Amino acid sequence: MPIQYDKWKLSWTAFLCLFLFLNNHKPEAIEPMRFTQDRFAIGFWVDPPMDEKADARYQEIAEANFTIVIGGFGARTAEQIQRQIDLCRKYGLKGIVGTEDLSPEKYVSGEGCWGFLMKDEPNAAQFLSLSSQVETNRKLHPGKLSYINLFPDYANAEQMGKPSYEEYVASYMETVRPDVLSMDYYPLFKPDADDRDGYCRNLDVMRRYSLKYNVPFWNFFNIMPFGPHTDPTESQIRWQIYTSLAYGAKGVLYFCYYTPPGGEFSKGGAIIRQDGSRTRHYEEAKKINAELKNLGPVLMQLTSIGVYRISPKDNPSDILKNTPIKNISRRPEDPECDYLVGVFKHKDGRDAVLLNNYRFAYTAWPTVEFNADIANIREIDKETGKEIPVKDDSPDMPGLQISLGAGDGRLFVISGK
Repeated sequence: MPIQYDKWKLSWTAFLCLFLFLNNHKPEAIEPMRFTQDRFAIGFWVDPPMDEKADARYQEIAEANFTIVIGGFGARTAEQIQRQIDLCRKYGLKGIVGTEDLSPEKYVSGEGCWGFLMKDEPNAAQFLSLSSQVETNRKLHPGKLSYINLFPDYANAEQMGKPSYEEYVASYMETVRPDVLSMDYYPLFKPDADDRDGYCRNLDVMRRYSLKYNVPFWNFFNIMPFGPHTDPTESQIRWQIYTSLAYGAKGVLYFCYYTPPGGEFSKGGAIIRQDGSRTRHYEEAKKINAELKNLGPVLMQLTSIGVYRISPKDNPSDILKNTPIKNISRRPEDPECDYLVGVFKHKDGRDAVLLNNYRFAYTAWPTVEFNADIANIREIDKETGKEIPVKDDSPDMPGLQISLGAGDGRLFVISGK
């Protein structure tokens, strides 16, 4: 039966070809799904106790316009962590939960969980181990963040395990390959010890490595008195946040939310006291966080192009050459210019500028000359998040006046030259 034989012969040949193809073309390993940040992160250190008041506490966190909760203090056991995740989901928050005494297979996850707190301020000798943990987490918990927070640049070589901060961060990024770069830095605001330039220097390191490895960066800042640090005013809090935004941060984290016990923190003064009552910082954080939530969707679409410091001794037009701002000037009776300017590229191709008042003691009233017609400039409204026409704050004066509160910042997008 020749016809049937030919069919069998063809089928066997096809099978043999398929076998040889599969044997010599093994599929490549599928890369585990990595964490992707989908919202601007507004969080804190020290979560509140997971007790009978926990539901009200998490409602209070949400009402203060936070977007994430970093655990590890108030929620420690698997049962507490599960409750923390459930409360985060209930109130529209995302949790980065503690992992102490839990193996990766037993990490508590779920819809309200963004990821896991792995390590705070590691030494470089721990990077290889952390890299292995991060890879394990990606396989077991795809899409979740393995969160690690680095030292600031004022840590010493013994703490870092590297001779310099640059080497410390470079080694971390190359070895661990994190999905978010994060550090803490608490600047001094004393008359005889002003550490703001150091804060910006550290932000610059975060910015550069964030861009190099194409991951977002977050940073902790200070909101309470401890050690040599004074209790920040609202304008000093604003300064820490808006300078971070000028450098391109995609998350800002308060130190601390719930007041840690004793020792170095004997003054108290975090956002929430140990008895559960609110300090003045609660309403300050609530107000500033509302602005950040409104600015957040635009901030998440911006890529940092440059950061320009205009100090009182500088000629602003020289510093701002080849940026979307042509010049910043002042009236003779006003203080000399003192600003930080973050320049960005929006995903839609437009330029963007964040103008920050570097002084936290009083407001600024600069005359700003953009390299574009005013009709092509929009401000992102902090109250709505919408683009609005730029408003001249002093229409009776020549030029465009933009008032800036102490330590404050304003964000603009520019559609043409």
